[in-house]
This record gives sequence, C-alpha cells and structure tokens, in this order.
Amino acid sequence: MSLSPAYRPDPRFQALGRDFADPVEAADFPETILRFRNDRAAASVGLEALSDAEWIGHFGRFAPLPDNQPIPLAMRYHGHQFRVYNPDLGDGRGFLFAQLREQESSSGKIGRLLDLATKGSGQTPWSRAGDGRLTLKGGMREILAASQLEALGVPTSRAFSLVETGEALTRGDEPSPTRSAVLTRLSHSHIRFGTFQRLAYFDQRDLITQLVDHVVETYYPHLADVADRPAALLEATVAASAGLLARWMSAGFVHGVLNTDNMVVTGESFDYGPWRFLPRNDPNFVAAYFDHQGLYSFGRQPETVFWNLQQLAACLTLVTDQAGLLAALNDFSGGYRLALRGAILDRLAVRSRGDDADVELVNAAFRALAEGGDALRWEPFFFDWFGGEASEGRALAGPRAGLYGTEAFLDFRRRLAAFEPDRPDRLADPVFQRPEPEELIIDEVEALWAPIAERDDWAPLYAKLDRIEAARVAYGLGRDGAKNAAP
Repeated sequence: MSLSPAYRPDPRFQALGRDFADPVEAADFPETILRFRNDRAAASVGLEALSDAEWIGHFGRFAPLPDNQPIPLAMRYHGHQFRVYNPDLGDGRGFLFAQLREQESSSGKIGRLLDLATKGSGQTPWSRAGDGRLTLKGGMREILAASQLEALGVPTSRAFSLVETGEALTRGDEPSPTRSAVLTRLSHSHIRFGTFQRLAYFDQRDLITQLVDHVVETYYPHLADVADRPAALLEATVAASAGLLARWMSAGFVHGVLNTDNMVVTGESFDYGPWRFLPRNDPNFVAAYFDHQGLYSFGRQPETVFWNLQQLAACLTLVTDQAGLLAALNDFSGGYRLALRGAILDRLAVRSRGDDADVELVNAAFRALAEGGDALRWEPFFFDWFGGEASEGRALAGPRAGLYGTEAFLDFRRRLAAFEPDRPDRLADPVFQRPEPEELIIDEVEALWAPIAERDDWAPLYAKLDRIEAARVAYGLGRDGAKNAAP
C-alpha cells in the first residue's frame, strides 16, 4: 500500500467507548466513481501516494486505514436546531472513519490531530427516517465552500474526497431523482457542543468529566495541569469560536445552520449545507431558504455563536462552579472584537498600528462597504484594496474606480494610507493582475453544476477550484500566513 512517511495514525476517539458512538458499516454502493481527491490535504496526512484504486477502497468502500480505527463510528450528540432542543440527533448519514496527525507544511513537524469523517455514507442508528445519503450536488457545494473559506483564511474543514455512488435520490429541494455521492472531510475534531448537551440531557456527569478530560488532553494539552479543566476548556472554546466568527464575518460568509451540533470545541467551521457568501454588505442576508425569521442571518451570527457557547457552558455547570464559566463567557465580546480587527487587517493585507488606529480603520471599512450599497460587492472591495496604499493605483484604475473616487470613500482611503502593507510582494502575483477576484455567489454555483447535470462535464468546476487555489496562495491568509490573528 502506498503510504508516505508522513502518515501518523492516532485513533483516539474510540477509547471513549460505546457511550459516545456506535459502530456502523458503510453502505454498499452500486458504483464508486472518483470525482474529487484533495492531494494537497492528503499530503498533510501522508495519504497523497494512494493510487486511485486504493483511494476508492478507503473513501468509497471504507476499508480501514492501516493501524487506524478498525470500524466506522457514528457519533452520538444532541443539539439546538434553530434554538429548539432536539434529543434525536446523532450521525445520521456519516461517521468518524479515521484519526491521524497532520504534518505542518511550514516546519515539517507533526501537529494537530485530524479526523477523516463522512457525509452520505449510509444509514446509522441515528438516521431516523433519512436514507443516509448525500446528493452529488450537495457534495460539490461543500467542496466549493470549504475551498473558498480556506482561501479567505477561515479555519475550516477541507473537502478530502468525493465519490459518486450511482444511486438516484429523491429530495424536496432539488430536481429529483438526483445523483448520489459520499463525501469525506478532513477536520480538526467533530466533538460538538451537542456532544456535551447529550450527556447533560441524561445527567451523565461522569461522562461529561470524561469528555472534558479527553478534549483537554487531545486538543488543548497546555491546559492539562489547570485545576478547573471545564472552565479552562470553555475559555479555550470561547476564544476559538470568537476567532472563527471573526473570519466568517471578514469573508462575508453566512453558514446558514448555526445549530449547536454544527459547532465544535476546536473552533473550526464544517458541514456546509445552505451556505452563502454575501453578494454585498447586508446584515439581514440569510443563507437557508427555511430561515424565515432571519435567526442565522449574517448580522446575527455573533449573537448566535454566543448563544451556542452559553448552551455549552450550561452543560459544564454540572461538573464545575459557575464563576469560572461566567468569566470565560464574559471574554467573548472582547475576544471577538479583537479577532475581527485582526481578520479585517489581514483581508486588507496591512500591519497593525495599535488599538485605536486599527479600530478606526475597521470601522471605516465597514462604513465604506455600507456606503457602496448595491454598487459594491463584498469580495471585490477587499480584493481591490489588498495591500493597502500599495494597491491604490490598482483600485483607482479598476472597474470600481468611479465609486472609490467619491466622498464616501475618502475617509477610508485616508486611514488606509497610514498603514504599512503586509508582505507587499504578494501583489506581484498574477492573481492581482486580474480586474476581478474569485467570488462564490450562489448563481455561479448553479452555473458550475449545470454542465455536470446536463452532460457530466466537470471541467468548469475543476477550473474554478484551480482559480480558488491560486487565490489562496496569493492571499496567504491561512494558518501559516495570517499576521493579525487574536491570540
């Protein structure tokens, strides 16, 4: 079997036992057609040398990886869905397949523990009335969302594999019958806020303590010697969630279903269903057609993330005093503001000048986006001004030059000019010689799906992914590249 020396299996979740997950088998699919493999992500965990046949064996038929988890595990959890508690959740069409260590690209050191988990792999004890399947279009949409978010510096799961499975599915929100697929994602933990909620629901305090210990020792080992582990874990999760939220907001991203089962303790974004990127600045913009009250609109995401953290804190009150938990929650607002400042400075590719100047620039950027109204799309604004003053000539010669010359943008331009560009050499990249950035507005997603649906033509999708990858490299906003992230 073709494994590189970077392959480091480390299956830890299974040690928690049957109280946390159920052993399951993948569906026996009639076909396994490889449609997407993420070789860059695979290289980070030592799997890039797999042949296509080996790849399909592991990510279409789910033969266990060597020295890894011997059987898939459908994880148990509950959650609030649109703030209504649902005790009937759990992995209903997916499972945890393997865990392995990441090799950090910048240093070559062995780093984070990552999960390989599925979506659309068949029925489990938690499927309820569902068929446990994923539409091919849904898998394509997740690949696009994860790729664009990574390019924009958002801590995100990565779409690892997409295999078409040869079944005809009936769905209420897609023309049916539609094609089926199984997606595998690479993610930094699948331990959800809802994992704790389930244990609290059954008043299983010993298991909450066991889970806290597992999360601290696995994902936050620097907290292992802290006396109050539950409060320390909440503090770390608050900080990670605030950082994630800030990156969503700077990317103009609307997750769509910010339920407590869709947030994890490591603060990484995952599970992309009815997501959207903002066409333009609009706090009331929603992603899910069924979000009739706008609960998860763009502008309400900060409120929602904090509410979800409060639900996690409520679970932890069963195993520790409230004082430390309240202190951790009280850090959210300041942590989010600091993280948002850093995220906007990164998107503008300028170096911090200190608290007051940074805040004034960020506020000016949001005022400019608001003043631009329907004439200014979200993503082009940050593309045009990437590099600060070093990009002024480019911005004032581009397609939005007339807008940027108006009175509404003078304050923003004046403040931006006082900031030193961060790594201005990036502007020499061919990406910045183009008039427009890589956006991912929903109309383009539909346009990419049409040739697949009509004539099985994947070339436009692959070309789009190549352009997104080129933008990711040019921006340098990922874990190794961002300079202004909150601690």
